[in-house]
Amino acid sequence: MALVTVDNRIKSVVILGGGSAGWMSACYLGSHLQGSVRLTVLEAPSIPKIGVGEATIPNLQRAFFDQLGIEEDEWMPEVNASFKMGIKYINWRTPGQAAPVPRKMGRGTDYFYHLFGLLPELDQFPLSHYWANKKQAGGTDQDFAYACFKEPPLLDANKSPRWLDGRRATNYAWHFDAHRLAAFLSRVATERFGVEHVQGEMQDAVLDERGHITALRTKDGRTLSADFFVDCSGTRGLLINKAMAEPFVDMSDYLLCDSAVAASVPHDDERYGVEPFTSSIAMRAGWTWRIPMLGRFGSGYVFSSRFTERDEATKDFCDLWSLDPAQAELNQIRFRVGRNRRAWVKNCVGIGLSSCFLEPLESTGLYFIYGALYQLVKHFPDKTFNPVLSDRFNREIETMFDDSRDFLQIHYYFSPRNDTPFWAANKELRLSDSISAKIEAFKAGIPVDQPVTDVSTYYGNFEAEFRNFWNNGNYYCILAGLGLIPDGPPTLTYRERSVARAETVFQEVREQQGSLAASLPANHEFLRRLHGNN
Repeated sequence: MALVTVDNRIKSVVILGGGSAGWMSACYLGSHLQGSVRLTVLEAPSIPKIGVGEATIPNLQRAFFDQLGIEEDEWMPEVNASFKMGIKYINWRTPGQAAPVPRKMGRGTDYFYHLFGLLPELDQFPLSHYWANKKQAGGTDQDFAYACFKEPPLLDANKSPRWLDGRRATNYAWHFDAHRLAAFLSRVATERFGVEHVQGEMQDAVLDERGHITALRTKDGRTLSADFFVDCSGTRGLLINKAMAEPFVDMSDYLLCDSAVAASVPHDDERYGVEPFTSSIAMRAGWTWRIPMLGRFGSGYVFSSRFTERDEATKDFCDLWSLDPAQAELNQIRFRVGRNRRAWVKNCVGIGLSSCFLEPLESTGLYFIYGALYQLVKHFPDKTFNPVLSDRFNREIETMFDDSRDFLQIHYYFSPRNDTPFWAANKELRLSDSISAKIEAFKAGIPVDQPVTDVSTYYGNFEAEFRNFWNNGNYYCILAGLGLIPDGPPTLTYRERSVARAETVFQEVREQQGSLAASLPANHEFLRRLHGNN
């Protein structure tokens, strides 16, 4: 008697929502599922939005665009992209409201960099620990980033991270217009991967007796059936939170900011250049981002509604950039901070804002999207929906989010500012056990995580990076930048030859700084050539 083979493969997936999350999901799944699954994006008619700029982290190209077969120089001009070598934290140690910031921010007394370069390593210790050892002994007054990374002078001089022939000089991320990104990816999804684009507004979800979604009904009478559903409906969580009734875990006991006011601000590139970094400017009740792109920069004041009224926050934001509140196109935003208890429930998974959200202090928004897509493809189910797959996926997402949440919290917790109720309140919030252990290791001079010294193996291996994105360099940039200097590792007191050799490494860093600053083009010059604006 012949055996009957049952085909349990997922045959169709409906993605609810467009935007960055929806179209990134469509492209990524289309690329990895190789035409074996019918993909449909149900997107409500677009509503005009203000493009205030999006910032990213360095693995976007390798972890996302490379998977789609799209080169950096192809997508960058499509989305008005610029380079980001790090984040400049301004006013995070100085009491008082930020004064109006000029279009070109020179080197001041209260700023530090969070850089994307990787720390040199010597005899099993990152260079950060030799710097701390030297600092505690009174052997240096040099800022951590300037002592240990080659990049700071490049940021100071608004240099490009690439030479004019296209070669990379250092690691970097990007800034771009998120709405243009969604439009570009929608074309990629439909033209290259055969994704069906349906415009319409969802009315309700149809569930079977198991509680699985079987179809979405639209307000214009259409029914979209599928085996699996991806919720990219944003903070509304129309499928994961409403149809599947999965609770959202609020994290406002870790992070206080819940609102923002944002705008796009014109910029004179010829006069001031284009900064190759994001700025984070501390304010009375939060902070303001500045994301430079050609011809303008996106900016927004992220604040806590517990400590300032929206009208007051709007005035402070407009004063910062000399904007007229009556004339400026302002985008008023309210957001929830936290994650769903489970990101994947039955045959529905939340991606992007429908799954989790952290304020954009470290530009984790898109990272959460393609990080979740990476894990979804790795654990993609069949129609049996083995719970082992969804359980493992949910643990990975929980870890990714919680580790990032903790890293953001230490920015506020260890800032020496306590001059306003907002900054004082941040010192009263609890730290998770995991971040407390890392801070104790940092203070004791023990590496927070294993040092990583090879960019090709680190940023080329998303699995390794996903599990350990916030590494020693990240922690040192922030904590040392805020004035928290650890003890030098006791081990180094026994390694006089290693300590002496570290001076050679510090000298090599200084030589790299000078060589790159002299040879790299202006960021504005490179971007104009890339975008065809010669």
